[in-house]
Amino acid sequence: MPLSAPERGLSHTTRGVRAVAYVATWLALSVVAATVVFFHSSAEVSLASHDAVITPTTTGQVVLRTGPVLPDLRIASGSPFGVDVRLGKTDATSTSDLVQRYAVIAVNPDGPEAKVREALADLAFDAVVRGAVLGLVPLLVWLLIGRSRRRELGAAARSRAGGLTTALVALMVLGLWQPWLPDDDTVDAGRDWMALADFLGPTVPVPEELDGIEVRGDVTTDQTRRLIESAVDTYDKSRTFYASAAEAAARLDLRRPEDGETVVLLVSDRHDNIQMDAVARAIGDAAGATAVFDAGDDTSTGKTWEAFSLDSLTAAFDDGPYAGQRYGVAGNHDHGTFVRSYLADHGWTMLDGEPVDGPADVRLLGVDDPRSSGLGSWRDETGLSFDEVGSRLADAACAAEEAGERIGTVLVHDANLGDEALERGCVDLVVGGHLHVQEWPDRVVGDDGDVGWTFTTGTTGGAAYAIAIGSKIKRTAQVSLLTYRDGRPVGIQAVQLETNGRYRVERFVELDLAPVS
Repeated sequence: MPLSAPERGLSHTTRGVRAVAYVATWLALSVVAATVVFFHSSAEVSLASHDAVITPTTTGQVVLRTGPVLPDLRIASGSPFGVDVRLGKTDATSTSDLVQRYAVIAVNPDGPEAKVREALADLAFDAVVRGAVLGLVPLLVWLLIGRSRRRELGAAARSRAGGLTTALVALMVLGLWQPWLPDDDTVDAGRDWMALADFLGPTVPVPEELDGIEVRGDVTTDQTRRLIESAVDTYDKSRTFYASAAEAAARLDLRRPEDGETVVLLVSDRHDNIQMDAVARAIGDAAGATAVFDAGDDTSTGKTWEAFSLDSLTAAFDDGPYAGQRYGVAGNHDHGTFVRSYLADHGWTMLDGEPVDGPADVRLLGVDDPRSSGLGSWRDETGLSFDEVGSRLADAACAAEEAGERIGTVLVHDANLGDEALERGCVDLVVGGHLHVQEWPDRVVGDDGDVGWTFTTGTTGGAAYAIAIGSKIKRTAQVSLLTYRDGRPVGIQAVQLETNGRYRVERFVELDLAPVS
């Protein structure tokens, strides 16, 4: 017998209410499942020169577990949620070197903080996806069983046999869980948290920025305690030197871009000196820079433990006008493919021998340094020499010239790699680093009378050797400012920071690109 109109309306309403109830139930189950999954998940990352495991918590504390020798550290996260960071293997050759690394990284923690946030965001996304799927399972089982079968199972569960079955399952769970067995006492259980100042004693002044840090390690030896004291001293000296340099950068008398001009910050040879990243950013901001070129040697060996240096560089130029305007190549110390792939995965445009559109309509060309182990390939070829890669670079530049897209800048680690391209008159400017000292912009007249320039910037990390970690720069540190107009370079200004903390601002060098008749 057909349903009347009111009956049909009631049926539709019931189905609608039921659908809403299912969706609400799914959302509730998904939230619960995602929360459980998130707080029972962990991520393995490279952090602070260590293999590390990151686990979200509800303690409201950021806890750093350093291992069996050094004391654990913690600080309030400023929210109900926290994170547990357990450090694992490292490439440090001694405990002293390791502690000094901690001090240096603590001065500029933006990179590690960004890495932890990225790991937690990935865990949260994964938990949401898995929670949504897990939330569907009970509903699907409920629907698959059907109403009549659910009634039968309910009646069976209320029977004597059903009660015995439930009791048996509960006993099996308890037998496997065995909650009555006491846990063994752990080393951590016998150690209390104390303020860093109390840990070090009244003879060691602790900077105000470290007031909130607590330490757990009452079994620490006197030798380890002295290492911690040294680290605090390194932290204080580093913070003072680099913070003062960053503040002074804002007051530098730098040439500002005129209408229609764009300034690009050039860094090179950082060699793990992450403290200089904030200084470089401050100089770029003071000059009105809106993009950054990285000429390589951001690390000393190119190993994964040096990801902290790449994290810091990325964090320094991850916002404002620099977002989406970061370009780079790998240097001869950035051995292998790790540095290149890591920076590419974190938003850098890594040049590979193909012209690309750079900032301010500049056609940009570059390639990794061929002297690094694992590098020196040209597309699918390997084992090419420095001169061969330079010749291929010149071919690419001249092909772009013939196509009407003149290369405004060649970015390489060693400016000598662009010599042939300049001699053939196919590029406006070649920039690089590698030498750790500046070589003034030199004018080069190509075979056909076209004019180009070559420029080598000094070490941004203030590196005397392959690694520049320390409480201050080991030699003069430098960044350079490249000015462009209408897609072509028009000038260069170098800014140098001396080891005594004083700046030297070089004159702005205009680049005359008029052809020689």
